[in-house]
Amino acid sequence: MACNLQGVLKANILALLLVAGGAIGLAMPSASVQNLADAPAVPQAPKAAALTSAGSPQWASHAALQRSHDGHFYAEVFINGSPTRMLVDTGASVIALTGTDAETMGIDWDYSALSVVAQGASGPVEGVRVRLPEVEMDGFVARDVAAIVVPEGLGVSLLGQSFLSTIGKVEIADEQMVLSN
Repeated sequence: MACNLQGVLKANILALLLVAGGAIGLAMPSASVQNLADAPAVPQAPKAAALTSAGSPQWASHAALQRSHDGHFYAEVFINGSPTRMLVDTGASVIALTGTDAETMGIDWDYSALSVVAQGASGPVEGVRVRLPEVEMDGFVARDVAAIVVPEGLGVSLLGQSFLSTIGKVEIADEQMVLSN
């Protein structure tokens, strides 16, 4: 009985996280990336790796993420030259950064710019729209990526579709998320 209860609790937590991520993604207008065009660009930190010409993505051919013990996929992502562990959320329209992660990355944002950016399971989600000059994960690099900073209520930063949609394929099989071009 205890084992079954633990499985039910894990399933409920997973469902809640998926609903919350999906709610953020669904609540954003379908043109949310275009709506973020006026968001201020974040200054880019110098990066040691050589990149292709401006505006061109640099692609790895393949990357695989292992499913975590909590059932989710996490990736080490470099934003503005700073590494952070992010939950890969295919239901989120854009990258959503915690306030702490954004500050650590040197992303300039202001509490006075907070506005409702989505509707979550527990109500309106307030954030600040930004654009990230470069996002890198396991050799996949994209530039000028839409994001929001959510200073309160977000436990972990989310790697959403504003980055994932720049990758050719994202598939889940055999406890792995495989990204390829």
